[in-house]
Parts: sequence; structure tokens; C-alpha cells
Amino acid sequence: QVQLVESGGGLVQAGGSLRLSCAVSGRPFSNYAMGWFRQAPGKEREFVSAISWSGDSTSYGDSVKGRFTIYRDNAKNTVYLQMNSLKPEDTAVYSCAARLGGNASPRAYDYRYWGQGTQVTVSS
Repeated sequence: QVQLVESGGGLVQAGGSLRLSCAVSGRPFSNYAMGWFRQAPGKEREFVSAISWSGDSTSYGDSVKGRFTIYRDNAKNTVYLQMNSLKPEDTAVYSCAARLGGNASPRAYDYRYWGQGTQVTVSS
């Protein structure tokens, strides 16, 4: 069983930065591609970013390109999401997800394991 625990969310002013972390346990982390998704109240879940199991491939949702960066540290079994130039519309619950092998998929149904999520609130 793979367990994912997110951290790093919080309240930040527009233009600020946050770094989210997702710690993975239960299986060799390096075997898993990882993704970040977010969901705001009353809205559908949205793809944010993903990274392949090897770390050499990444993908981003259009709304975060150029502002967010995903990276992983296989030695720490952790994937990170660096979020810069935050906007009020980035406010959401951010969840990380894992899939065995594979590329940096933007499709939520490709991911088998999910964390509980961490709240990010950006004030204007």
C-alpha cells in the first residue's frame, strides 16, 4: 500500500510563494510517476503538474505554466510543488497522486494513490 501525505499549504498574499511537499511511503518511490491536482469549492478537479518516475519529464496545466515548478527528491521519497506569483484563483485544496511507472500524465484517472490534500488560500 502506498501512502501519500501533503504538507506546506497555508494562507499567502497574492504574489507570494509556497512550496508544497508530498511524502510517499510504502513502496519504492522512484518507481512512481507523481502528479498534483487541485480542487476549489464548486469546481471540478484540475490538473496542476506531474513528473515522470525518472524525473526527466514534467507537465503543467495551462493556468500554472511559468509560475509553478514540480521536482522530486527520490532520496527523500518526496515530490515538491514550488508555487510562485500566486493568484487568488490558485486557492484550492491541492492533492498529490501516484501512479506506478509511466509518464507525467495530466489525467487523474491514471493515478491510483491519492493523498488527503492540503489547503492553499491566496488573499487579494
